[in-house]
Amino acid sequence: MDTAQQHPSGPRGIDSGTTWGAAPYPVLVADQSGDVVEVNAAAAVLFPSAVPGAWLRCVVPAWIADAHARTGSPAVEPGDGMSGPVAVERGDTESGAPAVDPGHAVSGPPSSPVHGPVGDRTFEAHPTRTDDGDVMWWLVDDTDRRQAEDALAGERKRTAFLAGASTALLSSLNVERCMEVTARLAAEHLADAAVIVAPPRGRQVPLTYCGPDGDVVHRQVQADLEQLPGLSDALRGFPPVPSRWIDPAALPGWVVPDRFTDPVGSAVVTPLPGHGVPAGALVLLRSGGRPAFTESEEVFARLFASRAGAAMSAARMYAEQAAITATLMRDLLPPQLHSVHGVEFAGKYLPSGQADRVGGDFYDVHPGTDEGQESLVVLGDVCGKGLDAAVLTGKVRNTVQALLPLAEDHQRLLGLLNGALMNSHHTRFVTLALASVVRSGGTVRLRVTSAGHPAPLIVRADGAVETVETRGTLVGAFWDISSTTAHVELAPGETCLFFTDGITEGRGGPLGNELFGVRRLESALARCAGLPAEAVVEHIQMLAAQWVGRGGHDDMATVAITAPHHAHLSAVNGHTRGRYTA
Repeated sequence: MDTAQQHPSGPRGIDSGTTWGAAPYPVLVADQSGDVVEVNAAAAVLFPSAVPGAWLRCVVPAWIADAHARTGSPAVEPGDGMSGPVAVERGDTESGAPAVDPGHAVSGPPSSPVHGPVGDRTFEAHPTRTDDGDVMWWLVDDTDRRQAEDALAGERKRTAFLAGASTALLSSLNVERCMEVTARLAAEHLADAAVIVAPPRGRQVPLTYCGPDGDVVHRQVQADLEQLPGLSDALRGFPPVPSRWIDPAALPGWVVPDRFTDPVGSAVVTPLPGHGVPAGALVLLRSGGRPAFTESEEVFARLFASRAGAAMSAARMYAEQAAITATLMRDLLPPQLHSVHGVEFAGKYLPSGQADRVGGDFYDVHPGTDEGQESLVVLGDVCGKGLDAAVLTGKVRNTVQALLPLAEDHQRLLGLLNGALMNSHHTRFVTLALASVVRSGGTVRLRVTSAGHPAPLIVRADGAVETVETRGTLVGAFWDISSTTAHVELAPGETCLFFTDGITEGRGGPLGNELFGVRRLESALARCAGLPAEAVVEHIQMLAAQWVGRGGHDDMATVAITAPHHAHLSAVNGHTRGRYTA
C-alpha cells in the first residue's frame, strides 16, 4: 500500500496542509527504514525525485542521508535479509542503494543540525522527531549567511595581518630593515615573490628581492623602468594599473628574483605612498600554478602598500634628519684636544641632560701658526642649557674664530664679540675665559682673561693650588664691558685648570643638596699635581659626576693646560726650525 495513501493528511497524522506543507523552507519526512514519507512543495522543487516511498539515499545528498542514519535509523547493506512487501514497495534495488531492515531500526533522539551543499547553494538541515518515530528534516538555505561569515572571517584575517604588518614595519627606523620587512611580508602573505623598487639614484635602481624561500637580497641594477608597465607611474605616485594589463611572459629579467624558478603567472605593480614623495613601488609575483590576482587581492595589496610606504618614508625621513643633525652636530660638539707646540691640552664635557649631546658649555683651542706664536684657548658658558643654548654656543664659537687675528688683544676681542651679541636677536649672555699660551723653553706662559667666568686654578708641582687673579664683565648683557688680564707661568708638571660653574655648583653629596664648591675642587686638584692634562680633567669630571649622582645638574666643562715634564725642540733635517716633542 502507498504510504501517502496510508497518511492522506501528512506523515502519520500531521496535517501538512495546515502546518508544514505550505512552509517556505524545504521539509521532508523519512521513516526509520530510510523511506521518504512526505515532502512539502519547497522540498519537491529542491529534490524532484523525493516522492513518498522513495529511498532517501537515492534522492538527497549523502550528507543528509548519513545524518538520517545517525538519528537511529542505520542503513543496512544489501543481502541483510531484507524481504517482504516493504522491499517490493521500495522498488530501488536496481539503483544499487543499500536497503534497511526495519527490524534493525533503533529509536533515538535526532542528531544535531548538519550542513552541506545542494547544487550551488548550501543548506543547514535540522531534524525533528515526530510522534510516530519518523524524522522530519527542515532545510534552511544559509548560503548568504555562510558567505557573509566567510567574508567577515577573511576581513578579520586581513585586518589582523595589516595590524601585525604595521607593528613590524614601525619597529625600526632603518630604511634597509624596513624594506626587508616589507618584501618578506609581501612574499609570505600576498604572493610567491615580492620586489621593492626604491626611487632611482641616477641610472641605478635599488631593488630588494624576497622569493619563496624568504631570503631577502638587496641589489642595484641599471634598468629601463618602462619595461614593466605601470612601474614608472607607480614610482611617481600615480594609481596602479590593473594586473590584467601586465603580460607575465614579457616581464624583464631584473624584476624576477634569482630563486624564483617557476614561470610567472600574474604580476601586480602598486605604488608605495610616502609623505608627499613616493617611497617606491611594490611588485608582486605569482607562479603560473596559482590563480591570478583577483580585484579584491589587488585592493588589499594597495592597503598593505600604503602602510609599508608610510613606514619606509618615515624611516627615510628619519635617516635624512639624522644625517643633517650629525653634520650640524660636528660643529657644535667640543673638539678632541691634544698637545700643541709642546703644551698639553685636554678637555672634557658633560651635558646637563642624559639625552643631550650639546649644550651651553663649550671650549676650543686655536693653535698658533708655529711654536713661537700663541695658541688661544677659549672656555665659555652660555646662559641656559639644551639646544637653545647650543645655538648661541655655535654663534659665539664662530665669531671668536673670525676674530682670531685680534687674539693678541683680549679686551678688543671681547669687545667686538660683545657688540655682535648685543646686536643679535638673542637675549642670552655668555661668560668666557681666554688664555693665550706659548711654550718658552721648559716653561709655559699664559695670558689669562676672564669675562664674567670663574677664575682658573693652578696646581703647582708641590700640590699647592692658586687662583688666577683675573675678572671681568660677562659678554652680551651690557654695552660697556671691562676685564683684566693675568700673566702666569707653568713649570714642568704644573697645570692650569679652566672650568664652568656646573662643576662648583653641582648639588649632591651625602645629603643630596650640598654644593660641590670651590674648596672641594681645589682639594681634588691638589691631588692631581704632576699628572698629565688628560688625567686631570678625567679626575675632576669623575668626582663632580659622582657628587651629583643621578640628580640634575648644569653642563660641566673643564680644560687643562699642562707644561709637560719632558719636551724638547727637535730640528728637522738639521736646517729647519725645531718643534717640541714629548
